[in-house]
Amino acid sequence: MSHPEALSTNAKRSIWAAFLGFFVDMFDVYLPIVALGPAIQYFQPKSMPSTVSTTIYFVVFAISLIGRPLGATIFGHYADKIGRKRTTQISVTGFAIVTLLIALLPGYQQIGIWGLVLLTFLRLLDGIFLGGEYTSASPLAMEYCPQSKRGFYGALIMGGFPAAYVAISLVTAFVLNIVPIAGGLNSPYVQWGWRIPFIIGALIAFVFVWYFSRTVQESELWLESKKASSPLKELFTGDNAKNFWQVFILMSGFWFTLNSTVSTLPGLLINYLKIPSSVVTNGFLVINVFLFLGYLSAGVISQKMGRRPFLISMGILTTVVGSLLYWYLLSTVTNNAGKALFLAGILEILCISVWGLATTYINERFHTSVRASGFGLGYSLAVIIPSFYSFFMLWLSNLMPYQYTAVVLVVLGGLLTTIGAALGPETKNVIFRAEK
Repeated sequence: MSHPEALSTNAKRSIWAAFLGFFVDMFDVYLPIVALGPAIQYFQPKSMPSTVSTTIYFVVFAISLIGRPLGATIFGHYADKIGRKRTTQISVTGFAIVTLLIALLPGYQQIGIWGLVLLTFLRLLDGIFLGGEYTSASPLAMEYCPQSKRGFYGALIMGGFPAAYVAISLVTAFVLNIVPIAGGLNSPYVQWGWRIPFIIGALIAFVFVWYFSRTVQESELWLESKKASSPLKELFTGDNAKNFWQVFILMSGFWFTLNSTVSTLPGLLINYLKIPSSVVTNGFLVINVFLFLGYLSAGVISQKMGRRPFLISMGILTTVVGSLLYWYLLSTVTNNAGKALFLAGILEILCISVWGLATTYINERFHTSVRASGFGLGYSLAVIIPSFYSFFMLWLSNLMPYQYTAVVLVVLGGLLTTIGAALGPETKNVIFRAEK
């Protein structure tokens, strides 16, 4: 089944909803890094060493990433069995409730270490529900999207990530501006101010469920297709299994590159290049605006050039140019905020814009009967190993200065992207069909 080139009303609504869904998803993902980061001591004893505190900070962030493959497994199965729309509604409602519960948590002063235990558990549960959002909403949108426009609209959906990063940074900056953080553990921000972004995240998730329920129709392609008796079993059988492991290699490269830049670079700029944290925060707001444009550009170029050659080219550029630029930034730029942020912006746009293809490419690799499972697991399962990037960096610091360990991970990410893309076929001309 092919679709007309003009966007139908259902296509417009499903694409817009997928973008909003991913925006809400990524807003929730980065809440611990951006909003809770300045207040993490609320959940920790005063005597905790700074190295342990920093590691816990990364673990609270990473635990939700680990939960996402579990969510993709569960919700991918149901998106292929009972429908993309219903599964999206269930998963987003789930992480809205969990995010609200996190906003209500007591800290170490009230219930001791149990506060941290509950925070970690809820973030894991949050990750499971988050894994269901894009697993179901993105295939629904792609199945309505015309073949010749999948590159652009898939990139638009993925643009929810930089858009969410900008939004949560602005919300947190606003809260920090009106709720004092001075005073350490007893400051208003540490005691209750950090809860405000979490409450906002929960509210926009609830609003999204209401909007999605009223405006988006179930995928016509899915409705017309034969349903797999066991989508997961079918996914790991025959050609589907080969497609999955090729996507897994590619996405492992994506995740290694993402974590070694987006998650690591701000801290390196602050701690090693001595750039004030407020300047770094504001700089990355601007960088993510341009990164959004980079996503869209990647989608358009891949539609002209082809997915496979574009991905291979970007993998090589990341491996060679990206790693050299990272090394140059860390080795030569100190106490020069303008130059450091300019180079950091080029580095992120060069290495991360390729993410604009993730939604489109992975959906093009799987048939309708297993598309949600293939997309969800192909996207999410690859995150597990790269999510331990902070531990890899600690291990590599035995062999080289700590700040340069991120460069090694960028090289690894670029190589895996290149290899993964080379192992796969060209997909831009794939026609989505109903399976009878």
